[in-house]
Amino acid sequence: MWSNPAFDEHEKLTLVHDRASGLAAIIAIHSTHRGPSAGGTRFWHYANPDDALTDALRLSQGMSYKNAMADLPMGGGKAVILAPKDGTKTPEMLAAFGDAVEALGGRYVTAEDVGISEADMVAVSKRTDYVTGLPADDDGAGGDPGPYTAHGIYLGLAAAVRHKLGRSLNGVHVAIQGTGSVGGRLAQLLAKDGAKLTLADVNTARAEALAAELGGTAVPADSIMSVPCDVFSPNALGGILDSTSIAALDCAVVAGGANNQLATAEHGRELAQRGILYAPDYVLNGGGIIAVTYEYLARREGVAVSTDTIDQKIAGIPDRLESIWQEAESSGRSVNIVADAMARRAIGR
Repeated sequence: MWSNPAFDEHEKLTLVHDRASGLAAIIAIHSTHRGPSAGGTRFWHYANPDDALTDALRLSQGMSYKNAMADLPMGGGKAVILAPKDGTKTPEMLAAFGDAVEALGGRYVTAEDVGISEADMVAVSKRTDYVTGLPADDDGAGGDPGPYTAHGIYLGLAAAVRHKLGRSLNGVHVAIQGTGSVGGRLAQLLAKDGAKLTLADVNTARAEALAAELGGTAVPADSIMSVPCDVFSPNALGGILDSTSIAALDCAVVAGGANNQLATAEHGRELAQRGILYAPDYVLNGGGIIAVTYEYLARREGVAVSTDTIDQKIAGIPDRLESIWQEAESSGRSVNIVADAMARRAIGR
């Protein structure tokens, strides 16, 4: 673990194995400098368990940066449940995972992520209070954070278009990779503003149905990154921007909600060399964690929260992006390096 390139002075790494349920999981706590580490739980099958470790390390670091750049009183953590090849997920596994979160005594607060539903979080919450992303209560706290994530991406993408192209979204061609709860909602928001859409998803039928609904075009998932467009918006899994894929891009802006889009930090420099404006993912996609953090504070500490409070916080995403882009341009450093430096200062590193 110590030699893993994704290890970044993480505070704690917990390997979980429950023989009775078959649960195998990793909980990575990157930083608690700003508060308890917070980040979702990913349920995913990894052909190589080493990849699960790398994912947990990278994603937890990303959550530290995301929470810091959103100015939230939370640190960064992430959990990965190693799904069996057949994708079986049982109540017993979720209960054992809840026990593992509880054993950390509040140092880690979990929520849903890829492969984990709101109902799964309800099951986990029966074993621990250190969970958020639960159904909305009578006071309005909770519910699916996906629309908040999509709204923040929409605002940041519009800011990137203004910064790079000096125009509104009307007529701008956006190629969206991933049309799930976040990417699909983003497409709907962009369509309302008159954007031209090209959509792709591993679930071909889903992309085709959404394209038909919005007047866009669907293309195969393996061709979306080379579609000539103004904006490429990755909203599926991360690690997709490497030297090969960057060379194939035909766009002016990369702005999407997928976590850890850059395969390595060096690939941020390659985007800059090609003149492509990059919106750092952990700044752009902060809407969801803003929503679930306020939900957690409302439920656990009685903090008064309204949708207006959350919306006002999310509305700050374009200004944060603009400050990063301006510093990158004035300093000659790539956007990702500037953003990482800002985030590390905010977590005391």
